[in-house]
Amino acid sequence: MSKESDNYRTDKWLIDLFRSYYDPCPFKSDRDLLGENWAEHTKIGVYVNPPYSNPKPWIMKAIQTKKTDQNLNVVMLLKHDSSTEWFRLLHEHGAQFLMINGRLKFNTGKSAPFPSVLVIL
Repeated sequence: MSKESDNYRTDKWLIDLFRSYYDPCPFKSDRDLLGENWAEHTKIGVYVNPPYSNPKPWIMKAIQTKKTDQNLNVVMLLKHDSSTEWFRLLHEHGAQFLMINGRLKFNTGKSAPFPSVLVIL
């Protein structure tokens, strides 16, 4: 996956669904978002659209955040790729997988070259 795919914004309809959630991975942020305590920022939930080229550190952080606060919802928008180690890790930690019908457009007007999934911890 190219780094170019890391610069796609989440589709507006998805952002609207999770507007009240904390977003530790906002579009083109310069902060160390993996070093933050995500649970400190919200009592509702966390929504993460991590870099598609390297989602594993974000997935590990999401798993740890859920372990720390079982009442916190953690939702991630990921490439649907069940052949990866990170997909297996999410499954082992009890994640729910909601397949997205069709391809997202990431506000580019062009369809993504891969299917996406919402993962809920």
